[in-house]
Amino acid sequence: MKKILYPKTSELATLLQRPVQNNESLRATAEGIFSEIERNGDQAVAKYTKLFDGVSLNDFKISKKVIETAANTISARLKEAITVAYNNITSFHEAQQTPDVSVETQLGVHCWQEKRAIEAVGLYIPGGSAPLFSTVMMLAIPAKIAGCKRVILCSPPNKKGEIAPEILYTAQLCGVEDIYAVGGIQAIGALTFGTQSIPKVDKIFGPGNRYVTAAKQLALQFGVAIDMPAGPSEVMVFADDTAIPKFVAADLLSQAEHGPDSQVILVCTSEKIMNKVAESLVVQLDTLPRKEVASKALAHSRAIVVKTNSEALAIINAYAPEHLILAVSDAKNMARKVEHAGSVFLGNYTPESAGDYASGTNHTLPTYGFARQYSGVTLDSFTKNITFQEITQQGLQALGPHVACMAAAEGLAAHQRAVNIRLVDDKE
Repeated sequence: MKKILYPKTSELATLLQRPVQNNESLRATAEGIFSEIERNGDQAVAKYTKLFDGVSLNDFKISKKVIETAANTISARLKEAITVAYNNITSFHEAQQTPDVSVETQLGVHCWQEKRAIEAVGLYIPGGSAPLFSTVMMLAIPAKIAGCKRVILCSPPNKKGEIAPEILYTAQLCGVEDIYAVGGIQAIGALTFGTQSIPKVDKIFGPGNRYVTAAKQLALQFGVAIDMPAGPSEVMVFADDTAIPKFVAADLLSQAEHGPDSQVILVCTSEKIMNKVAESLVVQLDTLPRKEVASKALAHSRAIVVKTNSEALAIINAYAPEHLILAVSDAKNMARKVEHAGSVFLGNYTPESAGDYASGTNHTLPTYGFARQYSGVTLDSFTKNITFQEITQQGLQALGPHVACMAAAEGLAAHQRAVNIRLVDDKE
């Protein structure tokens, strides 16, 4: 981790750069695979599953029997942990339900808004070196609460053509039955176009590697929505003299172990704390099973020391981190000043890992600076709003002339006539 002491404002843009992604080559690859899937369906999906996952599959769908059997391989302790997480995530997302909006904007003019669930959604669950069964809950729970009629789950198979039992068990717990052993670009392509066995969806959710991200962005061109643009996982920690260095180091490593392109940034108002965190990083890194992965991530990460909280806040809002940990004395006050972040964790005893798994908030969050424009996944991500209006004859008599006047000013005569023809009391 590179150390930077008291940088000038003019240096921040360079210091906060994320790792560069070669999107052009990724896009070309995704376009080629999409084109084949659009033409050949399951045949193309099978081709790329064999190429990228090393397994030949004749049937991508996981049978009900296999899903039910997965429960027998999960320990009672893990089932208990998953149940706690399930309950907390459900509670938080159920609380996000809001009533319909209904307003009489003026006498005789009634406008209202109702939510409708997105009909068919696709959930992409990474399943490579770290099968993310927690992501199943983060996506399937709000999808079910929202009332989505069809929930399709795709996750890459292992060399035996299987999906991790933890993913299958969690999916069953969440009420997801349509599960397919398909990963990578080919999974996103199948969800985009639909194949002989995999249904087309209206919106695709879920994290993934650079190839999955490129594929999701390409899906937009074919009329399929996505949850958000995303890049490699990242965390920023702001620590002052009250921070506990070994806690901070553990939080930094928890993101660094996601992948070599993950980024972690430490911002401090104390050189002493920064140095202690750095020392703890070395000690803790040596004990990690994913040490090599985390080391590569730390190689392009930074520790920045500033003089004031205001300078730290400026860095936070400029970077717009996916995860932000405020290990500071007045975390609540500082949190109120955060404008751009995916999810914020306050105090020394709120590890980012809690949000990843079981506190209740969603861990599907905008990365790569997109927290400036996007929210993380919420219940609303699985719904859309439809507006309605009903105007009485008396209401139109009052409102109509104003509408007709505005239509005429814009030169839209048919719009004007559609109002005026109703203002004349002649129904013939």
